[in-house]
This record gives sequence, C-alpha cells and structure tokens, in this order.
Amino acid sequence: MPENGKPFKPLDPLLHSELRLAVMSILLDADSADFVYLKKQTGATSGNLSVQIDKLQQAGYIDVTKGFKGKMPQTICSITDRGKDAFAEYVEALRSYIPGSV
Repeated sequence: MPENGKPFKPLDPLLHSELRLAVMSILLDADSADFVYLKKQTGATSGNLSVQIDKLQQAGYIDVTKGFKGKMPQTICSITDRGKDAFAEYVEALRSYIPGSV
C-alpha cells in the first residue's frame, strides 16, 4: 500500500503490455493509423502486431477496417471511445503507483 494509505488501483492487463500500450498511444494521438505505420512506429513484427491488434479489437478498444489502397491490402486501426476511456483509466491507475502523484 502506498504511503498515502490508499490502495494501488488495478492496472488493465490488456494495456499493461508494451506493444498494446504503444498502439493505443499512437491511436490516441492520431485517432487512426494503418498497419504499416503502426509496424514502423512500434518496431514490431507483422505477426506480433497482428495478434496484439486482434486482442485490442476483441476488447472493443479499437476498430479495424480492412480494404485496399490501389491493389494493395490495407488495414486501418482507429481507437474507440471505449478504448479512450480504458486508456485514461489505465493512466489514472498507474498514477497510484507513483509517489506523490495521487
């Protein structure tokens, strides 16, 4: 328990992953981004990024739209209101772990 006597707030295990947190941070700033951009910004492999995007989509934190740009397949990810709320709650919970920030 922190010195202020208040208990630590639970951290969302879905967001407590470096890659998923990075994707959410990017989408929070940009509202939407394509798979290629997310891969470049995070340095993740295509396979790992695909798995993490799927987990975020299943949780309702992001929407995924698949289509084509010319003849090339394109995947666009966008953050949902639920995702924005979950991110804000995660940041607030994280503050409970930092002395003097609550």
